[in-house]
Order: sequence, then C-alpha cells, then structure tokens
Amino acid sequence: MQSFAPVTPDVIAALEAIVGAANVVTRDPELLLYGRDETEDLQYRPEVAVRPIDTRQVAQVMELAHEAGIPVTPRGAGTGLSGGALPVFGGIVLSVDRMNKILEIDERNLMARVQPGVITGVLQEAVAEKGLYYPPDPASNGSCMIGGNIAENSGGPHCVKYGLTKDYVLSLEAVLPDGQVFRTGGKLRKDVAGYNLTQLLVGSEGTLAIVTEATLRLIPMPAYRRTLLAPFDSLDTAARAIVAVYQSRITPSALEIVEKAALAAAVEHLGRNVPYADAEAQILLELDGHDEQALDRDVERVGEVLLEVGALDVMLADSPAKERELWSVRKCLGEAVKKQAAYIECDTAVPPDRVPDLLRGVREVAARFGIRQISYGHAGDGNIHVNVLTDDTDHARRTERLRPAIEAIFQVAVGLGGTITGEHGVGCSQSRYLHLCRDPVSLAVMRAIKDAFDPRGLLNPGKVLPAEIPPPLPVA
Repeated sequence: MQSFAPVTPDVIAALEAIVGAANVVTRDPELLLYGRDETEDLQYRPEVAVRPIDTRQVAQVMELAHEAGIPVTPRGAGTGLSGGALPVFGGIVLSVDRMNKILEIDERNLMARVQPGVITGVLQEAVAEKGLYYPPDPASNGSCMIGGNIAENSGGPHCVKYGLTKDYVLSLEAVLPDGQVFRTGGKLRKDVAGYNLTQLLVGSEGTLAIVTEATLRLIPMPAYRRTLLAPFDSLDTAARAIVAVYQSRITPSALEIVEKAALAAAVEHLGRNVPYADAEAQILLELDGHDEQALDRDVERVGEVLLEVGALDVMLADSPAKERELWSVRKCLGEAVKKQAAYIECDTAVPPDRVPDLLRGVREVAARFGIRQISYGHAGDGNIHVNVLTDDTDHARRTERLRPAIEAIFQVAVGLGGTITGEHGVGCSQSRYLHLCRDPVSLAVMRAIKDAFDPRGLLNPGKVLPAEIPPPLPVA
C-alpha cells in the first residue's frame, strides 16, 4: 500500500498563510464532512481541508503538498457516486467551493467561462435568462459543481440528444500536481494544435490536474418541449420500446426507463401516489425543438410507436406543472433507493439496442445469487443504474459478500459491448473491476499517463487505476 507524509503543524500554518486561517479546516465534525461524498456510506478522514479562492492559491497549495509529499484530494460539491472525492489516504482535501464565479457569458460566441465551483444548475439558469442552454444535467444539478462534472465527464437524462460534459468543454485552465499552471486552449471551435489535453483532463477524475477555469460551449435554448409517460405490463416490452423509438428515426432529448421496484421506492419517498405506479415499467420520454408544429408531429409519431410496441397508455403532460410532476419520480430515485436499504450501485452502460438484454441479464444474475436489485436509468443512451440492495450495514462484509454478483452484472454489461461505468466514474469503488472492460495494454497506457502528470502519485491517489487502499471508517 502506498504511503505518504503526514500533515504537520508547520504545513497547516503554511496552508493558513496561503488561503487564510478561516479557510483551513482541521477539527471534527466539520472536517469529517470533507471525508464523505454520496457513494454508499463510505467515510474517510482527511487531515486537513483547504478552500482556495483562485488559481494562484490552488497552485501554492499544490506546490506545498508536492514538496512535502502529502496527498491532495480535489473536491467539488461531494455529490459523486464512485468515491472520487474521498480522501482515502488522508492528507489534504482541496475544496473548490469558493471558486464559484461565472466569469463571462459570451452571447456572440455562445460560450461561458466559469470557475470550477459554479453549481451546474446556477449556470443553466444564468444562460437560460439569455435564451441559451447548457445541456449536461446530472440528477444533482441543483448542487453539483462544474469542476466535478468535468472530472467525472458527467451526463444526465438529456445526454441522449445533446451529449456528455466532454461535448461542451472547449478549453481549460488547470494546475499540475507540482503547482504549475497551464491552459489547454481558448474560445475556439477548432483547435488541433498538439495533443488534445482538454479531453484528456475531462473524465480524469482529478487524478492528473486540478481544473481552475473552464470555457464551455452553449447552444440556443429549444423553444418548445413535450414530455410523455408510457406504462408497460412487462420490463421486456418497455425495453423493446426504446429500440422502436430509435427505429422511428426520431431522437428524443431524454428517454428514461423505470422498473416497478423503483416506482414503489419513489412512491414511498415522495409520500404520494404517482401515475401508473402499478405498471411493471415506465418510459419517460421528452422531445424538444424550435418548430412547434414539427415537434407535435414527432410527439404524435412517438406516441403511435409506443402503443404499437405494447404501451398500456401514453400520457402527454399538458402543463409545466405536470411535466415537473412526471420528472419528479425519475429525479428522486437516487434518494429513494438509499432509503430502501444499504446498496451498491452498478453504473452500467451498453449500446442502446442492448438495453433489453442487459435488463434481462441483470434479472438472471439477481435470481442466481439471491439478491434484490432495483434498476432504472438513461435508456436512450444505454446507461442503466443497477442498484444491488442488502440489509448488511457493514461495508466490508457486504462488499465481499456481494462482489461475485456485482462482477457478474458487470460481466453481463461488458459481454454486450458495454462498460462498468457510463457517467459516475471509476473512483475508488469500481477500480477493481476496470480490467473487465479495459485490456492490459490500455491499463498500461493509463498508468503511463498518470505517471507523466503525477510521478509521485500525490493527486487523488487510489482512484481510477486499481490500487490497495485503506478500509473506510466505521459508520457511526
């Protein structure tokens, strides 16, 4: 297991000199808040947390940590689901929450420059006021930050039409593990000068550099939107409907699938009934565009396709309030599942036309291992969240006991041409399964890249690449 230098009183004094004593956290219980994210119930304890205000302070913190041999874990809002922000080796947590300025909204070039601590939903609201749209929308968009979205290459429901975070990042400013600052480009639609460092950093989970500024692409806000809900009497039929929608040559802006167990969890969490809660599965589908008549024709055609495949009904939301009501069921599922039991989430992704096979395979694995599972997700882009539930509250014990079933679920996904994570990242919770979807040569290239950026292994250690890490703290 890798070892690092401890945080000493002299280091803490130096950190206070950089960011101010008020922005250095050394005591519980506040310090423990920086040792958790939304990954199951995992808890680690950093030795100190710092909250820089700008790139210069980030660079100074990194230079200090590099010289002392102390690990640094970058942190946004702590909404991640793969342990990417967990300080598994202690050391320094570097929070970007104070770096929260929208530096510019450029309406002429359809771009925005932001610091990493900007909340995604805040950016979306700010550009919407100008008739513009930033499409990536993780379920936590009301609290997650742009820096974390970039680190994880976050997605969300609207990726099916508009793409992932990577499709909107045009250039970055970042700090290397030794404190050096570099930029990857500017306000450019085209730039092929050298290696594409921008896209290398997107999705690198904070293991190569710390992003301190991003230039993001915007698009015009679609003028019209329609939301449909279709219940089905079987999960297989609902899954086949996904393929049928694509075969109709209409691209929805969102296409979600929710199975019966997830609907029951949503009803319990929301404390109210939801439409067609007794269906075996539901599809929530959204279409948008700038031509209302063309959009309504597409809505009519999609409704016909869903009924032809076997939908029990097709409900069209007739007001913004009804749209919010339908979406509230899907958006609450992360929290709803947590209320059910301890869980491990498998963020599987397969080609969209293999979603029926994935769901069938997951059910077979659950039956073979005698486990309870709840599945839902972004069916339109093949990204299905499979939650394996257990009554065992001991993390180490349940992880060991459920590992064969988890690996079997990932093997089903990979066997269908898929992967072990579509949008949540590898972090520390999925790294042991990375070999299932990446061959030895690819893993060696990844290690070489990590070594080139961070030869001392100080930046977000224990993430992405398989590594031995300490066990988490016991849950209080």
